[in-house]
Amino acid sequence: MRGFRDALEQSEKDGVAIGHFNVADWVLLKAVLASGQELKVPVVVGASEGEREFFGVRQIAALVRSLREECDCPIFLNADHTHSLAKAVEAARTGFDAIVFDLSALPFEQNVRQTKEAVETLKTINSAILVEGEIGDIGTGSEIHEKAPDLSRGLTSPAEAKQFVESTGVDILAPAVGNMHGMLKSMVQGQTRKRLDIQRIAQIKSAARVPLTLHGGSGTDDDDLRKAIAAGINIIHVNTELRVAWRHGLEEGLAKQPDEVVPYKILPFAVESVKKVARSRLKLFNAHR
Repeated sequence: MRGFRDALEQSEKDGVAIGHFNVADWVLLKAVLASGQELKVPVVVGASEGEREFFGVRQIAALVRSLREECDCPIFLNADHTHSLAKAVEAARTGFDAIVFDLSALPFEQNVRQTKEAVETLKTINSAILVEGEIGDIGTGSEIHEKAPDLSRGLTSPAEAKQFVESTGVDILAPAVGNMHGMLKSMVQGQTRKRLDIQRIAQIKSAARVPLTLHGGSGTDDDDLRKAIAAGINIIHVNTELRVAWRHGLEEGLAKQPDEVVPYKILPFAVESVKKVARSRLKLFNAHR
């Protein structure tokens, strides 16, 4: 199977984006993989520090390796939002394909210095690993928020993006371009959508000249996502939408079978619910394939 870098380069040529979906259990992983296989497109499975702690770092890496042996669709494993070098090294040594080394909460110069150190260290463990850095403010927590934080002051500038990439040597950049982690209740209900600064994305792409990731893709306007891909976004993260679908599917399974206690008879409802969301996002991200 070709590597993650090759898949990214191919997606750029095709004018599409690779879908990145966070997983915290086998239900989510099964649904995401099935969606990629059905549409015959690559997928990235992401696990944040909290998700890795619950799933097990070695366990999720072993599962993805075993799935690769059986499936014909490329599946890559990413250590999402890793905030310390120790956790990043652990993921690299376990066989993750990529690591998001996220020190965006720190002052810019400190973020640059520590990210550069992380890139050098991780590349000595695995020269093929892709390291992503993050600058700007897109909020925290892939959950349902009561109100939107004011992220306008934390938007990434093209000049910052260029300086960060050149100073750190990161393979991928995650900028702040109007995106936000999590969703508002109004987004879950379909009343409002996130909107992106498309011009800023294009300017950052031109300045940084590396693949770009859009974090916090859940609840974003579909047309904005299409325009963002055209402007230079290569990877789109979806987490909260999957978590909402997971819960709704589980509730449906329990409601339809109130006396059932067999997990493998209840959980398929959650798998199908998550699959619907993952499939719809992958179709959108790969519209030009």
